[in-house]
Amino acid sequence: MLDRLTIRGFKLFDNVELELGERVVLIGPNNSGKTSVLQALALWDIGIKRWVEKRGTGNVPEKRSGVTINRRDLITVPVPTAKLLWRDMHVRESKEDGTQNIRIDVVVEGISGGGRWTCGLEFDYANEESFYCRPLRLPDGGRMEVPEEASKIRIAYLPPMSGLGAHETRLDGGAINVRLGEGRTAEVLRNLCYKVYEGDQGGEKWERLVGQMDNLFGIQLDPPEYIRERGEIVMSYRTRTKVRLDISASGRGQQQTLLLLAFMTVNPGVVLLIDEPDAHLEILRQRQIYHILTETARETGGQIIAASHSEVILNEAADRDMVIAFVGKPHRIDDRSSQIVKALKEIGFEHYYQAEEVGWVLYLEGSTDLAILRAFAERLEHPAREFLKRPFVHYVCNQPKKAKSHFYGLREGKPDLKGIAIYDRLDLLQPDDSNLIQEMWQKRELENYLCQRETLLAYAMVKGREQSGELHATLWRDTMNKAITEIENALTSLNKSSPWGPDLKVSDEFLDPLFRKFFEKLDLPNLMRKTDYHTLAPYVPRAELEGEVRIKLDHIVQTAQAARPRTE
Repeated sequence: MLDRLTIRGFKLFDNVELELGERVVLIGPNNSGKTSVLQALALWDIGIKRWVEKRGTGNVPEKRSGVTINRRDLITVPVPTAKLLWRDMHVRESKEDGTQNIRIDVVVEGISGGGRWTCGLEFDYANEESFYCRPLRLPDGGRMEVPEEASKIRIAYLPPMSGLGAHETRLDGGAINVRLGEGRTAEVLRNLCYKVYEGDQGGEKWERLVGQMDNLFGIQLDPPEYIRERGEIVMSYRTRTKVRLDISASGRGQQQTLLLLAFMTVNPGVVLLIDEPDAHLEILRQRQIYHILTETARETGGQIIAASHSEVILNEAADRDMVIAFVGKPHRIDDRSSQIVKALKEIGFEHYYQAEEVGWVLYLEGSTDLAILRAFAERLEHPAREFLKRPFVHYVCNQPKKAKSHFYGLREGKPDLKGIAIYDRLDLLQPDDSNLIQEMWQKRELENYLCQRETLLAYAMVKGREQSGELHATLWRDTMNKAITEIENALTSLNKSSPWGPDLKVSDEFLDPLFRKFFEKLDLPNLMRKTDYHTLAPYVPRAELEGEVRIKLDHIVQTAQAARPRTE
């Protein structure tokens, strides 16, 4: 089993060290380095194979020359030029005495039957088509030995399943591995299933595979057949209604799952690198597939290192496995106290990523509040515009206790997290602190700041003009004025507050009935729903926003500027 990985100078990584375990899940946003970790292990694997093939194992003489690897041999790390393997494509640096190669180092530590071992390789750029590989040099000038245990490690990198063809030629083991390495997973699915069935003579291993697919997808696999005359393998399955279909008719998620399970069955003890094992699977099956994959790895003596975006898989892995977050410098997030793990599990790991990446969190009642704040920031040309484009926002339905629980749960994982909560008007607001600022609107709700007669009339004029010129602009304005008067009179008769004051819940009690009435008078369907009220913001007089609204936006900016996103 591999239990530690160090990468220097490879792709996104300057210098990173990762602890590994029997089951590891790599999480993080796109382009954060998850796949690069899998590729670094694949690079180390081909380096070991090529070195042992040419030089053998054991001690390495100081001046032993390296072995050449062609970039076309990197079937699991496809690049059009070898330079793309190097961080920022920097392969050489200038020195006073000339130029010196910049090396990629990949050091793997593991545990095998003979005990602990360490094997490091360094890679030197040669040209766009090739580079050299040799054991890592040591501080004393010697070179790290290549332990025999490292040469016995089998690593397989399985990318997400591609579309399955109607025909599949029978292949030997080497041809299967080449196609898998090249990402041509669709060309080997039937072959892998055939190897399970043939090698087991339809016994326990095949029946277990059949049972797993039945449990996951409700299908019954038929034994694969080799058609000698065509040199092809054919395979079918039966649905719950006993309809027999070719395996190519199954869903992509079903094919992906069958590929992984069949591969592990045929290749016991393998270190399986999986990019998005949840690919093509609906959320209800993601937990099941993760459980079955990890159980199969345990039964076959394998190790799983998987990159995933699935919240379901991440929360499942947190119970028992190793989770590494790729936010800033990759770091483990399941090795903390049980209180922290519990807090992060209850909140959701995807919130933890955002907390790490952004460094601050904004709490609002709902998504309409965010839309209105964005519109106000645009109207005022306020610096908050930039911070509100992609904020880490969490909606708490105007519940301060919910906001504080979420915030301080996140701070268990990121102690320097900053936050600001802005609620609709509350009877009692809990005091804020230096970490979570809590504020409320002086008016009943945020929509009150959109509610002025001149705003509504200006909106009507513009929309009428867009409809059909100046004549309609006047008609729409007059219609809006009449609708306002009618709703105002209705509120008065019901002893309700004025819609222009601070106390009425205008979204429900004024704006909703107003726009229904307005469009009804125009004999049009209602074109303005609550989720669209933020579109009124451009018509609000700036003077109405210069007080409290600007202050709230200022506080958002202050909170965001005080944040410390993870950068290392």
